[in-house]
Amino acid sequence: MQTRLRVAGLFAGIGGIELGLHHGGHRTELLCEVEPAARRVLRARFPDIETTKDIRELPALPEVDLVAAGFPCQDLSQAGKTAGIRGSRSGLVDEVFRLLDHADPTWLLLENVPFMLALDRGRGMRHLVDALEDRGFTWAYRVVDALAFGLPQRRRRVLLLASRREDPRGVLFAQDAGEPTRPARPGVACGFFWTEGERGLGWAVDAVPTLKGGSAVGIPSPPAIWIPADGSIITPDIRDAERLQGFRAGWTAPAMTSGSKRGVRWKLVGNAVSVPVSRWLGEQLADPGTHDGRSDMVLSGTAWPPAAWGHGGKAHRVDVSMWPVRGRRRHLLEFLKYPTTPLSARAAEGFLRRAEMGNLRFTPGFLEDVAAHAERLRTAVA
Repeated sequence: MQTRLRVAGLFAGIGGIELGLHHGGHRTELLCEVEPAARRVLRARFPDIETTKDIRELPALPEVDLVAAGFPCQDLSQAGKTAGIRGSRSGLVDEVFRLLDHADPTWLLLENVPFMLALDRGRGMRHLVDALEDRGFTWAYRVVDALAFGLPQRRRRVLLLASRREDPRGVLFAQDAGEPTRPARPGVACGFFWTEGERGLGWAVDAVPTLKGGSAVGIPSPPAIWIPADGSIITPDIRDAERLQGFRAGWTAPAMTSGSKRGVRWKLVGNAVSVPVSRWLGEQLADPGTHDGRSDMVLSGTAWPPAAWGHGGKAHRVDVSMWPVRGRRRHLLEFLKYPTTPLSARAAEGFLRRAEMGNLRFTPGFLEDVAAHAERLRTAVA
């Protein structure tokens, strides 16, 4: 029998988790989001749902079955300052636990970046697990890649599901398609972060790297795409970025006001949760499978694997991939629907300077094409 859940969405952003859960058959009773631009999107896209401003001012949760919280990742991300779970932004997850002390939902869903499994020797995940077990929860988590759902964006996220009376393992672990092994197609487009180049690149073959709310140079910005066939370097349109997250084109348009900067929508999209991922989770919550656990292994030490579950102080490693399903994959250039923009000469030259200072290894011909691209733009301007 399928179950339709009532949802409270905390740190809702532009509603990626909630929209996916709606597609999975559930309904949202409350949205909480502090960012004004994101709230404008929520009010436009979910006009009949109560929207509140600040989780710190939320006195209690309504009667719901699922509390969903994609809590801030700024202090846990490699792109951020890595302050850890006690940072001023990511530490707001403790407000979720405050609310749970006076509520009894069937499910709790937390979502964040995989780097928190390793940051500060895994202390962030330990903090979450301890807080859950202190409150009587059984927990399970799995790193899931948005590529598994057919979107040409490599986006890995930790889905942490917990319950006081249900088994989260059947929801998270019952499906496992396994990551496919595909030979690289010659001349395929590759995405990368033009805002980096010295220590990292975010290289993604036939896909864009993870869309981000911020960057190494401190600005919300699109990734770049190298097209080896003609040597061009382009950036996608914001409407395609929305589609790469599973939203319809124009989803974040209500965020803009007369004084808004162009980067506002990129920040919102970069911080969002992939809609197909949360839809899959919603479908699994409505109709869970089973997990026999015979191959699970007791965790030892402080390292957190890509998937695990635990209860009462005991944790177990689960051997599943980041690909619960295999959606029909579209090539990146075939997916892009809206006009692209050439990466500016200034951006390309800045990337090249950082690449020269670092010790990264690059695909043959890539840096030469970036340099030629910058030169063509400079010549055209001259």
